[in-house]
Amino acid sequence: MITYIKGNITHKSPTFIVVEAGGIGYHINISLFTYAQVEKLETVKILTHLHIKEDAHTLYGFADAAERSLFVHLISVSGIGPNTGQLILSAMNPDELRANIIGENVAALQRIKGVGPKTAKRIILDLKDKMMKDSGGEMPALAPQDNTMREEALSALVALQFNRIQAQKALNKVLRDKPGLVSVEELIKLALKELS
Repeated sequence: MITYIKGNITHKSPTFIVVEAGGIGYHINISLFTYAQVEKLETVKILTHLHIKEDAHTLYGFADAAERSLFVHLISVSGIGPNTGQLILSAMNPDELRANIIGENVAALQRIKGVGPKTAKRIILDLKDKMMKDSGGEMPALAPQDNTMREEALSALVALQFNRIQAQKALNKVLRDKPGLVSVEELIKLALKELS
């Protein structure tokens, strides 16, 4: 198993990076959460998970151990493959995902592409106890208005013809940089600056 790869980033996109280590370029699939962490870096130590199928060996990369652990939990759920796991981690940051699983928020999980009502319920059923154990029985700190505000702002940006993934990335960055935001309008304004 390849645990991590350390080297120069020779190519970067929101869905994958290429890291050169020991003269070999490794194609590593990443989530938007990880992309936000490595976007401005030239060298990286990226944690990895090697997924082996009979027709492919695919590397998935993570900015931190918590995200990798979540990914491994997600792909252990029946019906969720690594690509869907990556999509889920692109749609929500690890804290949001943990909070939604522990809080049994089926509606939030269902909004993720590739996750229907049955899969959302299965994720909660299979992972809630694991998430509680990982977080020491405490609900991850996530301001409830952040999720509502984020959803409203995302809907507005998509209505303005912005790419959903780019809009999510901008909103995540704004909410991370300015945790005290209280109005959707302000969140949208700041996200528009990120997107321009």
